[in-house]
Amino acid sequence: MTDQIHSSHDSGVAVLTIDAPATRNALTLDLSAQLAEAVSRAEADKSVHALVITGAPPAFCAGADLDTLAGAQEDGLRAIYDGFLSVARCSLPTIAAVGGAAVGAGLNLALAADVRIMGPKAKFVARFLDLGIHPGGGMTWMIQRLVGPQKAAAMTLFGEVVGAEAAVECGLALRLVEGDLIDAARELAKPAVGAPRDVLLATKRTLRHTAGLTDHSAAVDAEIGPQLASLTAPAFTERLARLKASMTGH
Repeated sequence: MTDQIHSSHDSGVAVLTIDAPATRNALTLDLSAQLAEAVSRAEADKSVHALVITGAPPAFCAGADLDTLAGAQEDGLRAIYDGFLSVARCSLPTIAAVGGAAVGAGLNLALAADVRIMGPKAKFVARFLDLGIHPGGGMTWMIQRLVGPQKAAAMTLFGEVVGAEAAVECGLALRLVEGDLIDAARELAKPAVGAPRDVLLATKRTLRHTAGLTDHSAAVDAEIGPQLASLTAPAFTERLARLKASMTGH
């Protein structure tokens, strides 16, 4: 079967699955391009409020295809990055459902999501230095922001493998899921699906903006414009009316 990205859009959630079983879902140039296109289609679909990225079992993503890496120049590397960077740049809320190993560029793909949930057999492996190559794709920036400098150094410089329970303990993943990962991701996404899409996307933009601020008053200023806009939108008026009706029993 041809390696591909399977995409399904249902009940407000787009699920993108890397399906390349022979290579444990390693990212080729073609797969990275397919992934970027699938993310773009999900963003353009007004019915989609959240995006889930996963890999066909047993792996999440084994990293970049090594033959592709071996002959890559800068343009080739950036083309490989394009898949996981499309997730990092996605305007929708994103969830990585990690059921197996996320290695190298596969780790980057998981880190690119807003939230990670993990199955019992999942693990995060940097692996770059083990292969004799420097980390890429912004890995060192993403990992330090999530777990701090010491844990980031342990994973990046000393090759520490982080399993599912340890990932939750250090804040690298939100939770460990014993059951179906996609069902769990859909359940996690339900509040986003129920929210007004324009307010949801504005809130994600604000989260990105305020993450780089150091002053509380600057965050207040950043939030007040979009909050005022949401207060005058029909969605708020309708929801407020329903809430009042439910409280009065009418």
